[in-house]
Amino acid sequence: MSALDDELPAWSLRRDDPRAQGVPRAWPYRIDRGWAWGGADGAGVRVAIVDSGIDGANELVGGVQRSVVVEKSASGEPAVVEDSAGDVAGHGTACAGIVRSIAPATDLWSVRVLGPSARGGAAALVAGVRWAVDQGCEVVNLSLSTPKRETAALLHDAADEAYFGGTVFVAAAHNLDVHSYPWRFASVISVASHDGDDPFEFLYNPHPPVEIFARGIDIEVAWLGGSQIVASGNSFATAYVAGICALILSKHPELTPFQVKSVLRETASNVGKG
Repeated sequence: MSALDDELPAWSLRRDDPRAQGVPRAWPYRIDRGWAWGGADGAGVRVAIVDSGIDGANELVGGVQRSVVVEKSASGEPAVVEDSAGDVAGHGTACAGIVRSIAPATDLWSVRVLGPSARGGAAALVAGVRWAVDQGCEVVNLSLSTPKRETAALLHDAADEAYFGGTVFVAAAHNLDVHSYPWRFASVISVASHDGDDPFEFLYNPHPPVEIFARGIDIEVAWLGGSQIVASGNSFATAYVAGICALILSKHPELTPFQVKSVLRETASNVGKG
């Protein structure tokens, strides 16, 4: 750039731009749980459960506000269509019931991308995730992952779009010690389990890639046919954190994903106790 050229590089900011003059500080000096979600019930927040579907009739779920499935169209491309099959594996219902237990007034959206064995293809997963982002869902629960690098690249783009567009991705770490995605992306809130009993006890991890530990061991969860089972896994810890994110956004809908992460860090059960 020459001295005579007064054009700024892309994405730059002039000092006389209003954004450079100051951003109001609306947060208190000390962020606590009362400020973060006190009195909130999840109303006004849509949580997309990208999974095996949701059985809304299960008493722990208490209804589903929208259900879609990703199917292969006549042209062979994935298409998102309305779904009436409910849950085909149980896993999505389990996650939905946990979210509902934390944020009872949230809108649960089922985005079915997995089949009866809780397995699914890369195209369906990416299409389902992108659909949830395009619909403007405030929180997307991703209690699943893939080790495939080619799929990871597509999910990475979707996760970045969500992060900059205002959608919070909450993603489960793999239950085995393997590299998988999207939980390893910096733009998502990555979650693994702890063995405590308090659904509101979550721990900040200063040594990522896992950022948050939440309850996930021996949990009574909703399952197929209106039943309940006891299960363990990072999937369920993720649903607890997704529910807490729904509470935060219900009370503070203006927060960005970056700010939601900051609130989680400040309100974690182990922060300030060292």
